[in-house]
Amino acid sequence: MKIAFYGSSLLSSYWNGAATYYRGILKALAARGYDITFYEPDAFERQQHRDIDPPSWAKVVVYPATDDGLRRVLAEAHHADVVVKASGVGVFDRELIEALRTAPRADALRIFWDVDAAATLDEMRADPAHPVRATLPEIDLVLTYGGGPPVIDAYTAMGARECIPVYNALDPETHHPAPADPRFTADLALLANRLPDREARIEEFFLRAASLAPDRRFLLGGNGWHDKAMPSNIRAIGHVGTADHNAFNCTPQAVLNVARDSMAAIGFSPATRVFEAAGAAACLITDAWEGIELFLKPDSEVLVARDGQDVAEHLAALTPDRARAIGAAAKARVLAEHSYDLRGAQVDAILKSRQPRERKAA
Repeated sequence: MKIAFYGSSLLSSYWNGAATYYRGILKALAARGYDITFYEPDAFERQQHRDIDPPSWAKVVVYPATDDGLRRVLAEAHHADVVVKASGVGVFDRELIEALRTAPRADALRIFWDVDAAATLDEMRADPAHPVRATLPEIDLVLTYGGGPPVIDAYTAMGARECIPVYNALDPETHHPAPADPRFTADLALLANRLPDREARIEEFFLRAASLAPDRRFLLGGNGWHDKAMPSNIRAIGHVGTADHNAFNCTPQAVLNVARDSMAAIGFSPATRVFEAAGAAACLITDAWEGIELFLKPDSEVLVARDGQDVAEHLAALTPDRARAIGAAAKARVLAEHSYDLRGAQVDAILKSRQPRERKAA
């Protein structure tokens, strides 16, 4: 079965938090015999910041971020059995979603894959003419990378035929325990790009925690923080490529996850960082959000914080032995229940259970 997948980038995680999700899901599908072509625009300097080479399990087509470049890659959708438009490509999002009406064959399965469902739903509620909302009647299936029952209900209420969450997970070949690296020495580390809908939560859960624990060392990785005022015990190191994620997770005593505003509000939306840290057997502290217990058990597999004060208190109480025990328990849980191999099996079953579209010719 041929899949044409239009997304932000498979080759680069630069300003592209969905990269490891795409890689895990599509690699697992390729192992099940799918022929995958991933189309990504040459935009936002991602091609200058690649962190993987083109993989053996997918063909990657990088197209110019121009009208002509878009037309050329959309023409190739006609050869696919499944056509996927992901959210958040960053350029031509409107044109790509509208092309689901006309670019695929009449019998092809049309899928909108939302990697930020809470934000997309907020946009659609504010704009009845939003291109995704307008195209939902033409879309066979909506897949989301999180959100649980609230997202399913919201998409169904807006006219989606069907909405199924396919959660983030772990590829143990990519994220696993690694030797400590002195570059990432800290008591608590956070890896997060600076984004408007997460900055206030990072101020609370990370910057405030650092202020409350001046004797502790804090490490901040990610783009955009160079001009942010911070306590003196925080060291900001900029972008951390995926090749360094295992060492980044394994070296500090604990790592922190902070959800974006919309994902925290809707719940059931674990970030890829949660599974990457757990796969590396890191001791994870996460901000509180509904549904966490579906993925990791609080207090034994993950530490949950309601605010910066809780984060500081977790650090004060944490011993090296307890940190190792929490990390080991988290690793065992995600390997058993939250691998990309399992997610690939889920998507494989979803695709095989849907018959090709049978639409009357206009």
